[in-house]
Amino acid sequence: MTASKVFAISGSLRAESHNTQLLRAAQKFNPGGMEIEIYDRLREIPAYDYDLDFPDRRPEIVGELRRRVQEADGLLIATPEFNYSIPGVLKNALDWLSTDWTRQEGVPLRHKPTAIMGAAPGSFGSVRAQLALRQVFVCTDSDVVVKPELVAFRSHERFDEQGNLVDEGTIGILVDLLAALQGKIDAAR
Repeated sequence: MTASKVFAISGSLRAESHNTQLLRAAQKFNPGGMEIEIYDRLREIPAYDYDLDFPDRRPEIVGELRRRVQEADGLLIATPEFNYSIPGVLKNALDWLSTDWTRQEGVPLRHKPTAIMGAAPGSFGSVRAQLALRQVFVCTDSDVVVKPELVAFRSHERFDEQGNLVDEGTIGILVDLLAALQGKIDAAR
């Protein structure tokens, strides 16, 4: 069997983002059978515009994002928490991925096996952001991993100075989350 292609998006634009570092940790601690590609063009996605949300009018970068998500076997998202919710740049990208006004091309997020995780410096981590993200995925009918939940609270304590995830408990949950995602991918095949 070929390796599963997982498309990973960090909801943070920060260069030293713990959420991006979580995705790198997913690449490193991958239990096997996955190729995890981290998306690095989130800041280039233009604001969602219904008037442009048709195959012949979409910005090229949006068309590329939609294609890459459709081609992936699964989706992995790491989100910080802004104002008790997900960052606007992440929500904007998901808006572009949630439509098919032609009813011919398909919704990239529909039935997509998806795993959510997040890191934040506070004591609650990204709990509320992950809840908000789960609500978005109910609307898109994505196949979201329910458990385990990876909430890296006090995230600055879980990474070393080079940005490596070093907290054994978080690593264990990450491995379990990836295994659950692989299970959903296998079931969808």
